[in-house]
Amino acid sequence: IQGLKHLDQNGGDVRKVKAVASVFLSRVDTLVDKKLEAMGTPSAMALRGKAAIAMSIVAYQRYKEIFHGTSFQDLRSKGARPQYLLWASTGTKNPNYRDVRYIEALIGPETINTVPDGTLAAFRDHGKALLTLEQSIKDAQAQYQAIEAIGIDMTAVGEQLQVEGVKLFDEAFAKLLDFTA
Repeated sequence: IQGLKHLDQNGGDVRKVKAVASVFLSRVDTLVDKKLEAMGTPSAMALRGKAAIAMSIVAYQRYKEIFHGTSFQDLRSKGARPQYLLWASTGTKNPNYRDVRYIEALIGPETINTVPDGTLAAFRDHGKALLTLEQSIKDAQAQYQAIEAIGIDMTAVGEQLQVEGVKLFDEAFAKLLDFTA
């Protein structure tokens, strides 16, 4: 929003800007599940596999408040587009979880899902294409709060995954540069 405001104030065309905010789902569950398993209590174990989807549903509600609320209204009137949420890392890493879980649970407007080929094939085979993103808001909020109440700092989880993700992208980019040299 700040970037769009700056662009608009300097005579730029806000209608030309497209942006996404990437949310890496299976990485969240992998990290949070390890923390929950280390705790080992029945309440912790009951929360395994719930963090990523709960976090995404909560984030989508915040997204709607921001991009469909007053803070974006002026920019929207000038043709600016919201910064869509992009669901990434949507291949299920844990074989105990449904293989299309990150697709089925997060289908909704103004979102993008970067589905891996194998997950897309599974979704075509047995997935359900329904608008699901807002069907379980209260459950998602309760699960998210329960994860934090049990002692897992989701902000710290996000920061750790961001650092790790940047490192992975940096390493991949360096390999690409080596390949082209």
